Amino acid sequence: MKTAPLFLTLLFLPCLVVAQSLNKNVPEYDFARFDRNRITLFADSSAFERLFEKMDSLYFLGKGHLQIVHMGGSHVQAGTFTGRLRNNLLSLQPGLDGGRGLVFPFSAAGTNNPSSFLAGHTGIWRAAKNTQANSGKRLGLTGMALSTSDRRASVTLTTIPRDPRPGDPVFRFNRVRVLGYSSEGDRAPMILAGPRDTLYGVPLPEEAGWVFDLPTLTDSVRIAVTGTSGEWTLTGIFLDNPFPGITVSEIGVNGASLVSYSRCQDLQRDLKLLSPDLAILAIGINDATGTDFSEEVFLQRYRRLVEEIRTANPDCAILFVTNNDSFRRIRRRVYRVNTNGALVENIFLQLGREYNAGVWNLFDIMGGTGSMAKWEAASLAKADKVHFTEEGYRLLGDLLFNALMDRYVEHMKNTR
Repeated sequence: MKTAPLFLTLLFLPCLVVAQSLNKNVPEYDFARFDRNRITLFADSSAFERLFEKMDSLYFLGKGHLQIVHMGGSHVQAGTFTGRLRNNLLSLQPGLDGGRGLVFPFSAAGTNNPSSFLAGHTGIWRAAKNTQANSGKRLGLTGMALSTSDRRASVTLTTIPRDPRPGDPVFRFNRVRVLGYSSEGDRAPMILAGPRDTLYGVPLPEEAGWVFDLPTLTDSVRIAVTGTSGEWTLTGIFLDNPFPGITVSEIGVNGASLVSYSRCQDLQRDLKLLSPDLAILAIGINDATGTDFSEEVFLQRYRRLVEEIRTANPDCAILFVTNNDSFRRIRRRVYRVNTNGALVENIFLQLGREYNAGVWNLFDIMGGTGSMAKWEAASLAKADKVHFTEEGYRLLGDLLFNALMDRYVEHMKNTR
């Protein structure tokens, strides 16, 4: 057993005595099972120990960097769930940064932008996404693509939330990795850093895209197009800085399933670029909505995804998030409980044991089969009985953070 330095133990003593001091306060609901809000770990939890040791270094020494990716569908694309988790993690140590991470200008693709940053665009862009059976584009980790041959086209990103709250972290960056590729000509990205400053990128390995080093830290970037012919395709933008901290990237596409991410041929390449220390896998709600749901097919598809992540970084800790309880729409204003929730719950527990991963059992915490109707009545879920309200997503972010912190406190106790 490793022993933490004495000064670390002394610094952390209040948390050892009162573990709840790290947790966010959450309201009580008689229909929920918040007493079961925990992360289940199995026989070999070494990947989580490595994760927690990195957190030790960050929180107590101000050294190191932690990369987290949160993958899912519309729950994640909305940005509120992941944003709450991100802000909670950074709030434990004022001054931590780590960069904003991998983002995509969804608004330019005609869909909702995550709430945690602002995006704009000019010119003509053609969108593709992994929910299309044949998008005609090579896709990466974000599951999205924007293509243009318009020399006037540009996208702008600003790392300011749509509805800023007091205490929200400020994300500044001076390195931008633009993921994508050129075809049939010399179109490529450039960054307009000011009225007279135009920056041209250096190619990334494996033809992943281009990297731009900015002259100063900023919270906004405008990416335009250079070249005279052909087409350029954007598949992601990674905003980075040299500071120690935690980077949490939300990877979500409305309607995305495991099949959707299997269509992303550059997914593993992009994962290698990020090299995540923790992958939170919350894909599954769109796989298990129909009456023809196959447990075996779901299991095999998840195995393929986990193998891609572990190939990109063998030391990555995996945290499975079970599907939330949900209902199927039968006809207008008529809904029926989706009984696949309990089946998927068991598959995630099987995957957790198989890969020595963690499992956060959201289905059980919510209250099990049929509980989504009660979350809707409490204004925590929407009328479609699949998605949550803003308040509901913030609650999920707090609950997941609390479960992670409880495991972190256990790690600290075991390293005294």
